[in-house]
Amino acid sequence: MRKALLIFFLIVCAGAVFLLRGHGREGYDSEPLVEPIAWKDSLNLCITNDLSSLPIMDAVVDSFMNAWSLHGVSLAVMRHDSLLYARGYGFADAHTPMTPGTTLRLASVSKLLTAIGIMRLQEKGLVYMDTPVFGPFGVLNKYDKYIRDDNYYLITVEHLLRHQAGFTSRGGDPVFSPYSSLESLLRTQLGRKLYFEPGTYQEYSNFGFLLLSLIIEELSGMPYADYMQQEVFEPALCRGFRIAGNYLSQRLPGESMYYMQPDAELTPSFDGRFAAVEKCYGGNNVSGSLGAGGWTGSAIEMARMVACIDGVGPLDDILEPFSVRQMTTYYDPDTFSLGWNDTKPTGEWTRSGSFSGTQALVKTYPDGECWIFISNTSSWRGSRFARNIGDLFVNLRGRFSGDLPVRDLFRE
Repeated sequence: MRKALLIFFLIVCAGAVFLLRGHGREGYDSEPLVEPIAWKDSLNLCITNDLSSLPIMDAVVDSFMNAWSLHGVSLAVMRHDSLLYARGYGFADAHTPMTPGTTLRLASVSKLLTAIGIMRLQEKGLVYMDTPVFGPFGVLNKYDKYIRDDNYYLITVEHLLRHQAGFTSRGGDPVFSPYSSLESLLRTQLGRKLYFEPGTYQEYSNFGFLLLSLIIEELSGMPYADYMQQEVFEPALCRGFRIAGNYLSQRLPGESMYYMQPDAELTPSFDGRFAAVEKCYGGNNVSGSLGAGGWTGSAIEMARMVACIDGVGPLDDILEPFSVRQMTTYYDPDTFSLGWNDTKPTGEWTRSGSFSGTQALVKTYPDGECWIFISNTSSWRGSRFARNIGDLFVNLRGRFSGDLPVRDLFRE
């Protein structure tokens, strides 16, 4: 009897170990486990709402939220690497006020972070802009077995960064289509003909940034998220960035909830588990998108990241001046910048992100100000809502920039 109980106990333990380790790549092959993470990111804890208050400006933000039915918003304002103002508006969930340190899904702002990761690899001599992605000398040549179009062998790392690789989302975004595994996604997508010859045109592509995430893994020998923590976030002292979960049950410590507009229709879950879900919770494979749209972070840590890649002080940059210039050089209105949506010759840089339940905008200006807005609510305007947020920034800067306190919350 004791022997039987011992065998049963060992089987249970083995099963528990298997579950804790997981199997396959999280977000594709199985529902990722959310481990209880110790909340140690002091920046997100120390900067609170009571440190920033401009009542008239706050009233303008509240009015904007009401006009667009936003449940919660986090706003951060930085000037010359100094955090001047940081405040949460509304609520992160039914009972918890939004704070400057509340983390939210960053959607395509994640692409800026991934581009930083690629630049860090370039500075180590592990990759260059003209490095081929596929073919005999390609970083991801282990996937050549799926390729049927020889134009794939023309794709370079820079093509992926600039959305010039030839991928299209016409007929559906491959990254947010229902696939059972990453391997099946790659097999299906790489087996298709490219929409245009690499380098001859551009079309926004989440799949291209998913490939950049895999390039980071291949060249670093580390999981993408681990590399980013070690080589991007930790050097910038930003410790609150995490890859998002897909379902409400996978909400991270300190993370906001997400909300759709009241008339939003339900949709089948990306993994086929449920017939009808809110799109922000199961409608898309957020965690599986990795560097294309998978990160969560706070407005204040996003501000600090920008301070560490802007080419000016007083905060030390984590990128060399050459890398900063590569990321921010303006070519023409029809060429994406590296990681940024666009960088104007005047010195205005923009990175936006739009996802079910999330709207985000990061803007830097020639006068050294950087404004960051992240909401936990979808807008019916989708990605076009970034223009409305940009208009809000213009309004707030014009009226209140001179009233912002002269200080640095990063150091206080």
